[in-house]
Amino acid sequence: MRELLISLAVTNLRVVEPICCPVCNSTDIVKHGKTDAGKQRYKCRNSECSRHSFILKYSYRGYLADVKEQIVDMAMNGSGIRDTARVLKISPTTVIEALKKRLFFGISESIIAEATGLNRS
Repeated sequence: MRELLISLAVTNLRVVEPICCPVCNSTDIVKHGKTDAGKQRYKCRNSECSRHSFILKYSYRGYLADVKEQIVDMAMNGSGIRDTARVLKISPTTVIEALKKRLFFGISESIIAEATGLNRS
């Protein structure tokens, strides 16, 4: 009888992986509702973190940090907006918005103008 109870207890164990914030790597995370698609949203409670809520697995590739890095790298290497969107399988609007945000955070305007083919003169 004791062996049966032990085997039942072992089968009901779950392995819980700690969830870390993708920006500050803090484990002080709480659930923060669900998206319209039903995915779990999390909130970082670290007051110094620049990102407040996040999702572990995004369904759209354009939200991933790796893809945003690739957008900037391709722009620096002279790829156009449509070419970048086609290669990364994302929307051209996502490419433009990512480049605008990078411009806002310090990449020079001339580099982005060259990459996008937009001249302000």
